[in-house]
Amino acid sequence: MIELTRRYRFPAAHVLAHRRLSAEENQRIYGKCAHPAGHGHDYGVEVTLRGEVDPETGSLMPHDVLDALVETRVVARFGHRLLNADPLFAELVPTAENIARAIYRELDAPVAAAGSARLARVRVTETRKNSFVYGEPS
Repeated sequence: MIELTRRYRFPAAHVLAHRRLSAEENQRIYGKCAHPAGHGHDYGVEVTLRGEVDPETGSLMPHDVLDALVETRVVARFGHRLLNADPLFAELVPTAENIARAIYRELDAPVAAAGSARLARVRVTETRKNSFVYGEPS
């Protein structure tokens, strides 16, 4: 069993506010991050796959295959966008925790369909102090 981790980046904005709460409640819960104008981050994303090395190719999954999946399903979709406007966040506040979960769900089936590797986890880095991991523990 081996793991492969690839790193990606995308800039995006979000507003941390639950649409069923009042502006005052959102301000109390999310502070300045609830400002209606939103704010942005240069998100870092680490995608980790786990599986057996293919004896013919010597790799877990060709990097270009994984890169293409992440590009279409994550970077192109979320990059330079307001995350609140994406249907994945229609009922979810786009916190970094929820972004990690959404990315995992977007990549899980396509990674499995692309070969024998399985998606192990997704790490989203929002700031120098904050990163969030969703999936199997290391």
